[in-house]
Amino acid sequence: MTATLLVATRSAGKRREISAILTGIDRRVVFPDDLGLEQRPEEAGLETADTFEGNARRKAEYFARLTGLETVADDSGLEVFALGGEPGVRSKRFALYDGPPDGVDAANNAALLRRLAGAAPERRRARYRCVAVFLAPPRGVPQVFEGITAGRVLEAPRGTGGFGYDPLFLADELGRSFGEVPPEEKDAVSHRGRAFRAFAEWLAGQRRA
Repeated sequence: MTATLLVATRSAGKRREISAILTGIDRRVVFPDDLGLEQRPEEAGLETADTFEGNARRKAEYFARLTGLETVADDSGLEVFALGGEPGVRSKRFALYDGPPDGVDAANNAALLRRLAGAAPERRRARYRCVAVFLAPPRGVPQVFEGITAGRVLEAPRGTGGFGYDPLFLADELGRSFGEVPPEEKDAVSHRGRAFRAFAEWLAGQRRA
């Protein structure tokens, strides 16, 4: 029987991307909503670590303990070098706006543009970073996978695709923003694509071992 892999995210954008990236692995990929897992108050406090790895590990541990399933969770964000790595782990909460996902994205993008107003191109250098953590309960050793994409922050959004800071992030490898390219082009070079492909390759290696 095919094993089940729980991807511990409730983000619609992440769900689409991760589902596409993990196509073909020898696991049945599910998400919390597929299992009817209602969002409990304690979930709000999971992403309070100081690092992407810390947040991803806390989410993986929580959902693995809750369900008993193999679980992978990620945390990711945009790091602007001239801002000391901000928004970083606060990427989703950068503007401290509480509302629907589209409103949060708009507020965060506006806050970032204000912080970088008038900045020269060299001060707009940034990278997207994703860290994924896999746990196999009850005593599996956490496995960590990282992906990075280099680029810079634009002076105005370009494109309507993606989510988060994608319309503002000009990827070096594409010469376009993540908001301007089709999902498959983004996934091919994105931080999340790289982290989860590394995870998928590791899973395949475990099967062969």
